[in-house]
Amino acid sequence: MYTFLTDEWIEAARELRARYADRLPDVVIEVRINQVVTDVPFGDGTIRAYIDSTDGNLDLELGELGEPDVTLTTDYDTAKAMVVDQDPAVIMQSFMAGKITVQGDMMKLMAMQTAVPVNEASVEFATELQAITA
Repeated sequence: MYTFLTDEWIEAARELRARYADRLPDVVIEVRINQVVTDVPFGDGTIRAYIDSTDGNLDLELGELGEPDVTLTTDYDTAKAMVVDQDPAVIMQSFMAGKITVQGDMMKLMAMQTAVPVNEASVEFATELQAITA
């Protein structure tokens, strides 16, 4: 198991995604999201990561994009719930409680929720991602 958002976790998630690449459905909307994660239990307490779907995949990497469509700021536990657990109820509750702040194109962010198709492979991928995440 790897701690969420560590370099080791990102590498393991990248390798997992590569194994599923030919079976995962394409993302049907192009969106570039920077994510600022606070209260991280390692490093200096803040991680910058991004999600980019402009190549038809949903890629998560450390760092930040120039000219993102949206920037999300969340605490570590909320980011983990969004990315790993993918629990819509927790995400909505976190947003309503102010644990997720959004700057930028809110319409693109909302469209992304329905633009990530689900198939058997994406469910398997999500399950394996949860299994490797501490």
